[in-house]
Amino acid sequence: MNNPFENAMKQLEKAAKVVDLNNDVFELLKRPDKTIQVKVPVKMDDGKLKIFEGYRVQYNNWAGPYKGGLRYFPSVDLDEVKALSFWMTIKCSVVGIPMGGGKGGVTVNPKELSETELELLTKQFARALANDLGPQIDVPAPDVYTTSQIMGWIVDAYAEVKGKKELAVVTGKSLDNCGSKGRDRATAMGGFFILENSVESGKIKVESRTETSIAIQGFGNAGSVMAALCHEKGYRVVAVSDSRGGVYNVEGLDINKLEEYKKSTGAVSGFEGSKTVSNEELLELNVDVLVPAALENQITENNAENIKARYIIELANGPVTPEADEILAKNGVKSVPDVLANAGGVAVSYFEWKQNLDDNYWTEEDVFNKLKELIIPSFEKIWEISKEKQIDLRTAAFALALERLQNLWYTISKQEK
Repeated sequence: MNNPFENAMKQLEKAAKVVDLNNDVFELLKRPDKTIQVKVPVKMDDGKLKIFEGYRVQYNNWAGPYKGGLRYFPSVDLDEVKALSFWMTIKCSVVGIPMGGGKGGVTVNPKELSETELELLTKQFARALANDLGPQIDVPAPDVYTTSQIMGWIVDAYAEVKGKKELAVVTGKSLDNCGSKGRDRATAMGGFFILENSVESGKIKVESRTETSIAIQGFGNAGSVMAALCHEKGYRVVAVSDSRGGVYNVEGLDINKLEEYKKSTGAVSGFEGSKTVSNEELLELNVDVLVPAALENQITENNAENIKARYIIELANGPVTPEADEILAKNGVKSVPDVLANAGGVAVSYFEWKQNLDDNYWTEEDVFNKLKELIIPSFEKIWEISKEKQIDLRTAAFALALERLQNLWYTISKQEK
């Protein structure tokens, strides 16, 4: 399996050459500001003590407080968390929000824990991190297998340590706990805005929405919402998949019925009127637009030559490896990178943080209008850089982010003299 942090550093190096990045800035961006590793002791329901490994990587805060999710997953390790925190730094810079990059997690399968054990794990983790968190220091959010409930427990544990409740210490909270409207659909909505802009402006050359075929790998929060948005707008969603496999119908799937089917059966497989496809086969379908919305390292040097889609919108983090990027670019595939395509999540997290600090809450319509105002200009700028410099969209996105980060570093350096 590709080392995600090595992949991230290859992307940094490639983009640094495009913008002639200052060597000091390059060296500073090759390493996180701070790496935190903690033990998370939990007294399990059977009375036995179990110790889990917890991580938080604070990568860069030139733009503002560290920002990034906490994931609970069996494969969480330091290399993964470092890579994700670096990508968060780039992502925040790409969309121009005043936050830096961070990421964290616990090596655990939360499905194996009772709710009591999960709450205790979360509060122990939050207490261990409390002195490194804060609305102006580091603001976590939900990620893989973490929820608004878990964010609420972090708020409570942080308050126990600090003696004061700070809603803005995390984002992704429930609405009744001062979360932001629209947060649950934000990641997919950002990607959907990019799709719509691409079709309307001719960046994606198709005859009509109904003639545009789309395959979506992943039917979790981001993938299922993206599928519903596309279906509602008239796009032909021909394939979707979840962890157990996928379904395909060249005429298009009824996403509303498919969502109900998944709720009742727990999987998309077996949906009436569809053919079964594997996750691997879905990636290689002959479609106009491919949306990887599951896990990292899905398109690699081993299958990139088989990708038939002309356009890719990366809702997952790191679904395309650097080696695959080279192959896709050579074959004329336009891949909108994760650091922009799924930045709707962090953008609305920023909105939540701002609403908490200002004690002023917005309608969902306001949230999505503000999101579009962030995402689309950044996308158009990246497309312009890509055309001007004859580089792929990912390198263009990184180039834009690095230029912004370098300008911040110059400003900070002058203030420190």
